[in-house]
Amino acid sequence: MTLLQLIIIAIVQGITEFLPISSSGHLYLTSNLLGWPDQGVMVDAAVHLGTLAAVLIYCWRDIGRMISGFFMALRGRSTPGGKLLLMLCIATVPLVLAGATLVYLDATDIFRSIEVVAWATLGFGLLLWFADMYGMTLRRIEHLTAGSALAIGCFQVLALIPGTSRSGITMTAGRLLGFERAEAARFSLLLSIPAILASGGHAMKEIAESGNATFTANVGIAMAVACLTALPAIALMMAWLRRSGYGIFVIYRVILGVGLLAVAYGFV
Repeated sequence: MTLLQLIIIAIVQGITEFLPISSSGHLYLTSNLLGWPDQGVMVDAAVHLGTLAAVLIYCWRDIGRMISGFFMALRGRSTPGGKLLLMLCIATVPLVLAGATLVYLDATDIFRSIEVVAWATLGFGLLLWFADMYGMTLRRIEHLTAGSALAIGCFQVLALIPGTSRSGITMTAGRLLGFERAEAARFSLLLSIPAILASGGHAMKEIAESGNATFTANVGIAMAVACLTALPAIALMMAWLRRSGYGIFVIYRVILGVGLLAVAYGFV
C-alpha cells in the first residue's frame, strides 16, 4: 500500500473508530469507491493503535484514577478507580477468549466480506436505536457491577463481526442496562484500551518482523494521523451525547448499511 492510501485509511479510521457507526463499514466503502484491494486485518489493527493514543489523551483522568486505584488495591484499600479497573478486566475477558479462539483456528478473516459488513452495519444500528429508545438513563459508571461489566463484555464479542462497530455494540449494551448515554460511551472508550492493545500489538509485531522498513515507517505515519483525527471525533461525540441521543448515528448507519448492500449486490 502507498503512503497516501494508508493516510486516507487512517483518517477514515480515526474519525469513525469511536463513533457508533462502524469503522470497518467505512473502510470497505472507501476501498470500494477508490478501487483499492482490502488492506487486511493487520493494517486495520495497526492503525487502531493510533486511535488508542487519542483515547489515552481524552480519558487521562480515568486512567490516572485506575492506575492509582491499582496501587491502592495492592495496599489493601478499595477505591473507585480500582473498582473501575476491575470492571474493565472483567468486561475484557470474553473478547480475549473469543479472539484467541479465532486466532487459534486461523479464522480472523472468516466474516470479512462486504455483505457481512453491510448487514451488520444495518442490523446492529437498528439494535442501537431500540436500546437508546427504550433503555433507562439511571446508571453511571460508578454503578457498574461485575454482572453488568461481563454482559457488556459479551456484547463486545459481537464486534469480531466486521460492521458491528465495537463502540456501537458496547454502547448498545450500556443503554440496554440503563446507563446514561454519555456514560455508556465513556465506558466504551475505556473498554477499547485493552482490546486495541491486544489486536494492535500483535499486528505491529508482525509488521515489524516483515522486514519492510518503508511500509513499517508508513504505518507509523498513518498511526499518528489516526490519533490526530480520532481525538476531535471523540470530543465531539461526547459533547453531543451529553445533550442528545444516538438517533443521528442510527440514521447514518441505516443509510450506510443500505448503501453497502447496494454495492454488495451490484445495484451500484
